[in-house]
Amino acid sequence: MKIFNFSNHSNKPKYQQLIEYILNAIEDGTLVRGQRLPSINEVSESSGLARMTVTKAYDQLRALGLVTSHHGKGFYVSSTDTRKQLNIFVLFDALTPYKEILYETLIKNLGENIDVNIFFHHHNLKVFENLILNNLGHYNFYVVIPHFSENVSKILQNIPKEKLLILDIDSPELGHDYAILYQDFEKNIYQGLSDALFLIKKYQTLSLVLSSKNFQYTPFGIIHGFEKFCRETKIKYEIISNLEEEEHLQKDHAYLVFRENDLVRFINWSSNKGWKLGVDIGLISYDDTPIKAILAEGISVISNDFELMGKRAAEIILSREKGRYVNESRFIERKSL
Repeated sequence: MKIFNFSNHSNKPKYQQLIEYILNAIEDGTLVRGQRLPSINEVSESSGLARMTVTKAYDQLRALGLVTSHHGKGFYVSSTDTRKQLNIFVLFDALTPYKEILYETLIKNLGENIDVNIFFHHHNLKVFENLILNNLGHYNFYVVIPHFSENVSKILQNIPKEKLLILDIDSPELGHDYAILYQDFEKNIYQGLSDALFLIKKYQTLSLVLSSKNFQYTPFGIIHGFEKFCRETKIKYEIISNLEEEEHLQKDHAYLVFRENDLVRFINWSSNKGWKLGVDIGLISYDDTPIKAILAEGISVISNDFELMGKRAAEIILSREKGRYVNESRFIERKSL
């Protein structure tokens, strides 16, 4: 195989350029089935690419079934059928604005020659189970967000562990031979509120507004982290089951909300009362979206980094990594608090 030369001026990542170079070499007959590929070190030294970049390209080619590796011997062309695609089943709870960011980032980082179908269970356990069971064997990889209060590990175990990535929430019943990329809800909410403590102290009470019964459950970690923070900082607090009446809002109180509808309702009600966010009443939203940076002069958020989660998920899929990985979260201060 000729020396690979990448372009710094291409819009495509370097690892994707290397993948396409090898695909072209297979298609034009330069590389044939059973032929040994240059080692990662050889490609790195000859092209100036980082070893991790070459490894990422080889891992994706292996995921596509075009390359195989033999311990101590290197990488070999295992198939010349470059039309074979990585066919992925994605099962989300719902397509919220931040899950859309996650999905789009995942697709972007998976690269080309990937076929993805997305489904939604809307927190209906029967729908969740049927979608998984009815699609077994139809895909060569599965990405699932199992947002349920119930233990769904038995349903998930129907999927071969080497073809499964669990996203956004941990499944502690499953071992470390599974791939799980999740939010540590208790730690994230505790740390986010701690970072915002100097602002929260302006208000008489901090209220946690749970998701409504028609939406989704609130992860137990959120409630535990919230209560732990308030107890340790001696912040007066309350937990509200829903935000359906304007009378729920009180001046000089701060609120942590989850639903986008609750967020809009909160802003409208505050405006009707002539209250200024961040002065007369405080507001924190959970999970960031681009609109929250400009809505009502900026909404403070405690947010999982969904772009990072999408990018990391793509890497796990392509490399077939196993283990538990915690995604990053942060507090972003804006004018609403």
